[in-house]
Amino acid sequence: MGIFGSKKSPEELLKEYQKLLRKSQREIERERMKLQRQEKTIIADMKKMAKEGQANSCKIMAKDLVRTRHTIQKFYRMKAQLQAVSLRIQTMRSSATMTKAMRGTAKAMAAMNRATNIPFMQTKEETMEDTLDDIFEESGEEDEVEEEVGKVFEELKINLVGQLENTPVEAQKNTDVQANDLEKRLANLKNNN
Repeated sequence: MGIFGSKKSPEELLKEYQKLLRKSQREIERERMKLQRQEKTIIADMKKMAKEGQANSCKIMAKDLVRTRHTIQKFYRMKAQLQAVSLRIQTMRSSATMTKAMRGTAKAMAAMNRATNIPFMQTKEETMEDTLDDIFEESGEEDEVEEEVGKVFEELKINLVGQLENTPVEAQKNTDVQANDLEKRLANLKNNN
């Protein structure tokens, strides 16, 4: 329960759990670092005792060292497990956020579909395209198209004449036929437009 008896949302609960997990991870990390410092101290003390010839004391300290190392490993495993749980919670939060966004998107799309009349919009778009086509055609576009086509065919005819001058007589006759054919096509194109 939150302030004034209000219930917390799942999103808020997940956020709180994640915060607690991060706090626990920091505490575990602090304890692990203390144990590692203690491990170094035990090793230093063992070396000192060994130099003094105190084998029994060295053996007791070795047991402490082994226990300390096992505890350090347990802290590593605990931290890894907490990180895994934290990752799962983050994944759950992300999924909840995505679900919420998808719900909002679905509502917006439904509202947009209700507000717009798709067949009417398509008809309107087609009418606009037809009107624009009419405007461009009226502005002399057809004359320009014919002029450009004429230029291309004139250029081809000039190229063919240049080729005729460099070819034998038989080939020149074929080229003349082709040039006449091109002129006829050009005339047909002009007449059709």
